[in-house]
Amino acid sequence: MNDHHKLGRELELFDSAPLIGAGLPIWLPDGAVARHAVESYLYELERRNGYRHVYSPPLAKREMYERSGHLPHFADDMFPAMDDLVLRPSLCPHHAMVFAARGRSYRELPLRIGELGGMFRAERSGVLGGLQRVRAISLNDGHIFCAPEQVVGEIAGSLRLMKQAQQALGFEPSSIRLSARGLGGKYVDDPAMWDRAENQLEQALKLADVSYVEAPGEAAFYGPKIDVQVLIGGRESTLATVQVDYYQPARFDLSYVDADGERKRPVMVHRSAAGSMERLFAHLIEVHGGAFPAWYAPLQLAVLPVGAGQDAAARAFAAECHAAGIRAERWIEGTVASRVRAGAQRKVPYVAVIGPREDQDGTVSLRDRVVPVQAAIAELSALCKLPR
Repeated sequence: MNDHHKLGRELELFDSAPLIGAGLPIWLPDGAVARHAVESYLYELERRNGYRHVYSPPLAKREMYERSGHLPHFADDMFPAMDDLVLRPSLCPHHAMVFAARGRSYRELPLRIGELGGMFRAERSGVLGGLQRVRAISLNDGHIFCAPEQVVGEIAGSLRLMKQAQQALGFEPSSIRLSARGLGGKYVDDPAMWDRAENQLEQALKLADVSYVEAPGEAAFYGPKIDVQVLIGGRESTLATVQVDYYQPARFDLSYVDADGERKRPVMVHRSAAGSMERLFAHLIEVHGGAFPAWYAPLQLAVLPVGAGQDAAARAFAAECHAAGIRAERWIEGTVASRVRAGAQRKVPYVAVIGPREDQDGTVSLRDRVVPVQAAIAELSALCKLPR
């Protein structure tokens, strides 16, 4: 089994430092490159699907979390307040404020808001590990404000968006859960609201043709959810969710004007296409054994001149690759065989070798084929670009 802790450090993707603290990983340059590529893909995927992106601060006044229900229901998972400010445990109250920034009409619905934002959970030190369980979380988050009759369609659309992202990233979930309320007082007390929301999630799962298992007692405090489960370190974890929320729109008194000129309450659908960057990469490192698909590999191409006489050609080829948006490096130390082995160890998707014949002919040896330089650049550009 691939261990993301071990691979992540061997490949210099992330690290931790005692002076920073447990559960607060550092993304090293190669990890940051891979993460940036994935973030860019998710941003464009959401943009093409009607999302409008925002930035919001990672903390807010205590009063906001009292109103959202997080302090009454979720305080054990939050860091203590700093004077009157609290590090946020989720982005949803901030996105409720985006909706409330001005009056809204039914013509604007569904309003899809997206953000890759930071949030914080006061996880116990004993459960922290690598990127799987952390205290500072970078979440690919989104909230859809819609009319009640739009809820099922928006959930189904979110499930299809998730599947598209999973295929591009190169993995399949271990299972999909319908997480409903269970016994105990941790849930908002509104049985009719719970029944309506659970029914809508079930309808959407059927509409999107998604198989699922039921998980009583795994709901959020304010509503039921669909959980995308993955295996990390041989154990199942929740990666991304879709949630139906009637509670927070009421708590924040959100409204829109309908076609009759009356004020109506929107429904809030919480969803993430790929979850937090930390847990996502813990899974991706293990799924791919550190050998990411080319489009988000930290280094996409190693250029190997056979000898000093081909260094100028290798330098020019690497520069053209850079200009074409390909992440390339020129490697000159050691034998060609040792450099090829180094490429395999670093999980570099492509290696281009330039010997005397290639230098003379204006070609490179790529994947055991001799290809003209411009054709090689066109081929690599297509293989390494962000998916659509």
